[in-house]
Amino acid sequence: MSEAQKTARAQDTGPSTVTGVDRFFRITERGSTFGREIRGGFATFFTMAYILVLNPLILGSAKDKSGEQLDPVQLTTATALVAAVMTIVMGVGGNLPLALAAGLGLNAIVAFQLAPLMSWDDAMGLIVLEGLLICVLVVTGLREAVMHAIPQQLKQAISVGIGLFIALIGFVDAGFVTRIPDAANTTVPVQLGSTGTLAGWPMLVFCAGVLLTIALLARKVRGAILISIVTTTVVALVVNALADVKTWGLTTPEWPGQVVDAPDFGLLGQFSLFGAFGQVGVVTVVLLVFTLILSDFFDTMGTVVGVSAEAGLLDEDGKVPGLGGVLLIDGAAAVAGGAASASSATSYIESAAGVGEGARTGFANLVTGSLFGLALFLTPLLTIVPLQAAAPALVAVGFLMMTQVRHIDWERYEIAIPAFLTIAVMPFTYSITNGIGAGFLAYVLVKTVLGRAKEVHWLLWGTSALFLVYFAIDPIEQLLGV
Repeated sequence: MSEAQKTARAQDTGPSTVTGVDRFFRITERGSTFGREIRGGFATFFTMAYILVLNPLILGSAKDKSGEQLDPVQLTTATALVAAVMTIVMGVGGNLPLALAAGLGLNAIVAFQLAPLMSWDDAMGLIVLEGLLICVLVVTGLREAVMHAIPQQLKQAISVGIGLFIALIGFVDAGFVTRIPDAANTTVPVQLGSTGTLAGWPMLVFCAGVLLTIALLARKVRGAILISIVTTTVVALVVNALADVKTWGLTTPEWPGQVVDAPDFGLLGQFSLFGAFGQVGVVTVVLLVFTLILSDFFDTMGTVVGVSAEAGLLDEDGKVPGLGGVLLIDGAAAVAGGAASASSATSYIESAAGVGEGARTGFANLVTGSLFGLALFLTPLLTIVPLQAAAPALVAVGFLMMTQVRHIDWERYEIAIPAFLTIAVMPFTYSITNGIGAGFLAYVLVKTVLGRAKEVHWLLWGTSALFLVYFAIDPIEQLLGV
């Protein structure tokens, strides 16, 4: 090896004093370098940092049963803290370049499905309970059994339905779509804008944000969603300073008095593990927890396998190294998210951006987690983002989740009909649980009428029976006089 080559390698891998770190993370063994791991850590952070805006947006825009809303500043702190801690834990314990943060789709369930039925403490308690159950299922080996019970294409339909639901939330939050009151005596339940047309500077900002986001995605720009949020926020700041804007909604884009501030940990520990049982009953709680587990289960499995495959880390049998530990940490992340009131944390497919930059080990997570830790002190800067600047990202994420529709075989009615109902019912009823329930019931019914009931896993039969009770709860309560 020439002197120039030795010098170049030393610059990329760092001094010899870090060889212990190299051995621990198996950096050289996996064909990586410290330079690649650091670049990968930065890439992953900037690709998924949008969650620091979107999670407070989704959770902060919802109200619980008593009309209470969570504080956006505290939500930003909780989101950054959980992402920082659990990403580092995954790096050290799982040794995969797999970052974690509050899961999109999961936070939608919390905000729009759980919170309206109970208090925020009760809703976050269900997230903690879900995470604990996931850990139990991982330890007992039941997680794989539950996974195999649901047909793959029905799992993909669930992701597609959640994607459409998230996109609809984005349109509604920005005011691009509004509900027409029944008193207006109109013929459609929703319309374009507040008057049937798009009007006002905030709407122009939103539309520009959507166009910018899709342009960046089409160009496959790394960090497209984050770039769009930052750019559109700057535009909103300028518009708010120069134009006469009556209202921006929940958040007005105004430069804060200070950019750096101490984090507000007020939401940590604000959860009630079993409070929801007294609010909505055992059957509803079981269905809601199952919905959370289902969403968390398959998003995580797909992400772990996908990122590991792209990094070339799968063994000869296509298995992820140390999968049990990885899944256990992911379950613990759900517990941490609920305990911090940040919603369930899960593995992020955006970690593939870091892999694309060369990351192959958990050392990249140390970088990503540290950047999330730094974000704890930038809360004032992160909370100036108006709905119109952040909502385009929801539309974009909806598109990304929608792409899985290509894997569904629409020629086979036994899967196509349940998949369609799953996808359609979620946004049309503004409920993820309803969509999953409709899909499961349709799947069991179609299989039965085709004389193939034996092909339905017993876990699906049991779950479908619970969903049947869920949908018919009102007449059942009337019959029982409850």
